[in-house]
Amino acid sequence: MQIAQLYIEGQRVDMFEDVSISITDTIKDVRDISKVFTEYSQTFALPASKTNNKIFKHYYNNDIEDGFDARIRVPANIELNSIPFRSGYIKLEGVDLKSNIANTYRITFFGNTISLKNLLGDDLLASLSWLDKFSKKPNGDNLKTTEGDIKEYLTTSITKSVDSVDYVAPIQVPLITHTQRLFFNGDTSEDEKDTGNLHYHSGIGQHVKGVKYNELKYAIKLSVIIKAIEEKYGLNFSNDFFKGGDSSFDNLYMWLHRAKGEVTSGEQLKTSIYTVNDFTDYSLYNGSFMEDSVLTLYDGYYFKNQVLKLSLITTTTNVDYSVTVFRDGVSVYSASGLTGNLTNASISVSNNSSYTIQISSAQTITFDRADWSYTYYDSEEDFIWETYTSSNFNITVDIDFNITQQIPKMKVLDFLTSLFKMFNLVAYVEGSEMVVKTLDDYYDNPSAGSPYDITRYVDVNSSQVNSALPFREVVYSYKGLGTFLAKQHEQLFNEEWGTEEYKGSDGVILSEGIFKNEIPFEHMKFERLLDIDDPNPPTDIQWGFCVDDNQQSYIGKPLIFYIDLKTLTTDERISFVNEVNGDNEAIDHEPISSYYAPANSDLQATLPEDRQSINFTPEKDEWDLVTKIETLFNSYHKNYISSVFDESNRLKKITAYLPLSILNKYTLADRFIYSGRSYKINSIETDFYTGKSDIELINDYVNIPIDYESPTAPTNLTDINITSSTITIQWTASTDNVGIAGYNIELNQGQQIITIGNVNTYQITGLNAFTFYRIAVSAFDTSGNESGISNVIDVQTYK
Repeated sequence: MQIAQLYIEGQRVDMFEDVSISITDTIKDVRDISKVFTEYSQTFALPASKTNNKIFKHYYNNDIEDGFDARIRVPANIELNSIPFRSGYIKLEGVDLKSNIANTYRITFFGNTISLKNLLGDDLLASLSWLDKFSKKPNGDNLKTTEGDIKEYLTTSITKSVDSVDYVAPIQVPLITHTQRLFFNGDTSEDEKDTGNLHYHSGIGQHVKGVKYNELKYAIKLSVIIKAIEEKYGLNFSNDFFKGGDSSFDNLYMWLHRAKGEVTSGEQLKTSIYTVNDFTDYSLYNGSFMEDSVLTLYDGYYFKNQVLKLSLITTTTNVDYSVTVFRDGVSVYSASGLTGNLTNASISVSNNSSYTIQISSAQTITFDRADWSYTYYDSEEDFIWETYTSSNFNITVDIDFNITQQIPKMKVLDFLTSLFKMFNLVAYVEGSEMVVKTLDDYYDNPSAGSPYDITRYVDVNSSQVNSALPFREVVYSYKGLGTFLAKQHEQLFNEEWGTEEYKGSDGVILSEGIFKNEIPFEHMKFERLLDIDDPNPPTDIQWGFCVDDNQQSYIGKPLIFYIDLKTLTTDERISFVNEVNGDNEAIDHEPISSYYAPANSDLQATLPEDRQSINFTPEKDEWDLVTKIETLFNSYHKNYISSVFDESNRLKKITAYLPLSILNKYTLADRFIYSGRSYKINSIETDFYTGKSDIELINDYVNIPIDYESPTAPTNLTDINITSSTITIQWTASTDNVGIAGYNIELNQGQQIITIGNVNTYQITGLNAFTFYRIAVSAFDTSGNESGISNVIDVQTYK
């Protein structure tokens, strides 16, 4: 029997002699593969002793002021035989009374990781006020939606220094339009004014066309959002995945697209939106502090009569304006049609919250200052008055781009959970760090003592062997598949864009249910443009079209993607519309020779085989035009899932009485040896009163090698026989390191694809008479890797 001792905030707790504390450890459960777990205990009882009554402040007596707050989880730790075992939190569940006298306190112990959900709560990404440090340009000016700022962030990598740290390209503009259809036609005789033709031709009239600056929006790096989460919640993620420099994550962006259409203030007239950020930073007050535009109220649990007021003093008395106060990204006060000063407007108080002021006006207006006033009585009953005053500021009719006002509506917890599901991540606390790793990386790094041979400690009279597989199929997909090209893909190929439906590799139809792992991000299909006048080869322009299948502007889920800065030749320069009239018609344009291309694969990686894709299943990459095998499923999920689907896999349940030398040292990344075989730990539940551990073991697995090498492209494609309805072609066969599985024959640049076996001659049938067909061939191997295309031939059928 192990002697367990509980400490709450460093104070030893009295315990019943026969109390049973049962803790379950699991990092990945084969029966619920979408979740990340942590240790926890069943609710157990503590005596209502003098010591415990003092700790819990006689919680049963509701007449006591400043009593124990059962809503809050309190730091705690467990020792076994006076040796530290687990750190975490306890929650007071309630008090049991006997004869109206307190008898027992019911508490639950939670591991550190599970507290993350409690910490983040229902907070939105918009509450991450640290992000608005990037709403200012490197020179200190506010970021705007003018043609100048949009062009700069579309064509140039911008480095921004925040808190003495340089962030490379944290905010950029990708070539994604919210409404306008883009295309490329190099035939200048076909130019038509105000179309989305990206080919630049100098001059006026019909040549004024291209992508309009107000069709584009900013995007923010996901790693910057992670940093903002650390800043708001005091977290410190490890340098493993989120901060490890891995481009497969570090190069991902989220489109700052909260509303349909262009970025506006929501008013009928063009209105400037200005976030007041002219305050002097100050952090010496006890109840609040100011940094840039953000006023933060500390935890005022012991404060009374808290009052927060706002005043605005303007020197322009004949111009209407509106003001909105945001608390953690949510509006808590608004007033419109104001003229002159706003005096002592009352703002609702919430502790541990951040406030920003946003002013909008359809005309230029000047303010002498903005004043915050925060008053309260502290724990000593002293009256405290804390004030902040801004410098004067001028608002012109340009829209400031505030990241927290434009970031998609999504909970912080849902954002993190989505990343965990995408990349198959696990999390646990180690010291002051929240360690985040991929599951493969976690299992590849067991502790120094692993493996542990537990054979001698096992109760041989109690064991079970069960099937480890609870599903016949696992589906990985995105919830957001509603954009135009993604929907078109589904309609053409009868399958969802980027969705993996894994049924195992042996083709056996199993009897269990289907597990769906849906990620609440939008997943767009992009398009690499062809020059309509000369389609071979494709241009170096790739874009995104954020409309639905009716080509109407679309919101969808938060959109994530990679970007890459592309440099264009003179002939492929993009026509950038830098001025429009009141009807949004193009007035002027200019050429740009570089831009940020959006993509579903990491084009910044030098070698194609290193370009991680955020598709779950192999799809033809929009840029390379070959099937990309480096999918999320293959890179992050396949090792674990394929082992679960293995016919030989079993879930073994055993009972053991493990010594303290193992209980205090093992990690869930370690292996247990039982009867000469190696097992991973699926879960382990230990009762520290009896010393019994109920252990679930699953067969160990090794990394499964994945073939990433594409075949060589077919060569010497030619036609050898033509009729009015058929064309027979032949080519020189491709080669591959594993083996060619077959070929894809493309007609008219992918309008029709014919998949055939491993042959090098084929008769295409069912063609129209006297019609030109553009034909190309590509090879694919047994792993699904696809080659580049062969030479292209144009063939006309006979009459």
